[in-house]
Amino acid sequence: MTSAAPAPTATGRSEVVHRFLVKPSDVGIIGSVDGGKLLEWIDKVAYAGAAQWSGHYCVTAYVGNIHLDCPIEAGELVELHANLVHTGRTSMHILVTVYSTDPTRVKPVQSAQCLTVFVAVDDHRRGVEVPQWKPATILELQRHRQARARIAVRKDIEAAMSAQRYTAAGTAPSATLRFLAAPSDINWGGKVHGGRTMQWIDEAAYVCGANWAGQQVITSYFGGIRFYRPIVIGHAVEATARLIHTGPRSMHISVHVTACDAHSDQPELAAHGLAVVVALDRDAKARSIRQWVPVSEEDRALDQHARHLIALRALVEGFTPAAAVPEDAAPNHFRVYTD
Repeated sequence: MTSAAPAPTATGRSEVVHRFLVKPSDVGIIGSVDGGKLLEWIDKVAYAGAAQWSGHYCVTAYVGNIHLDCPIEAGELVELHANLVHTGRTSMHILVTVYSTDPTRVKPVQSAQCLTVFVAVDDHRRGVEVPQWKPATILELQRHRQARARIAVRKDIEAAMSAQRYTAAGTAPSATLRFLAAPSDINWGGKVHGGRTMQWIDEAAYVCGANWAGQQVITSYFGGIRFYRPIVIGHAVEATARLIHTGPRSMHISVHVTACDAHSDQPELAAHGLAVVVALDRDAKARSIRQWVPVSEEDRALDQHARHLIALRALVEGFTPAAAVPEDAAPNHFRVYTD
């Protein structure tokens, strides 16, 4: 008779905090931190949280529903909190909350909040069981419930996105970036890290959106970012962005990232995500844009797909902010104590 393997035990705390000043090199074309750079920061702190909890190397599986609430400027103090909110057998759902403030002020502003899903893997890239996390505080209980409620919606979003066809029959504006994955793109596991891939998604969406709007644009939302296979040094990478829907002030852009050996002519899908970009007026407010009219059957199907995603996103309950629960409020660094 054989006994069951012991359940893995946690190797660290369920929260990781990264804190730093924004450098001039961190800001993008419009003078503030762009969505791709922010996603890179989010990916790094979430990875640290997943690796610390599981005691294993972890890979990014999914990043979803991130709204960029306010711009982050050079010289601001940024604090990213990665909190475990749910564990599966091999997965960890980590909520990253981004706070930013001018160092001369005390009160921080929540700049963004994003749920990421990481999977712990062994040396052969096979999933391994992770210690099970249980909520203890009111805030953790609320966020745990909200994370579990998102699982079904996320599956619907993934299924809707994977079912779409993107062929030459589409007539919508598109843009493709082509390059080789460089040594500076890889992480400590030897593969291109998820944050870098998301930066490529943001850059391709920017080019496509700027072309259509005829001016600089900024990403206001990312959703449904799914990772399918790793990218390594020397891979020929293509990030192809296609406009699939326009709102009064927004452009919905679907981005596919493919990769293959530079000597091969058979690229494989590495990642896919949706970005919503807006054009800004002189007061940094979203302005009206010209509307795109679907022409082909594929165009109309993708436009309807974007509308379907908007409806699905409306079903997602936002995560409870820390400030809503007094005993767990605000990042420690910014907390002010009074007598």
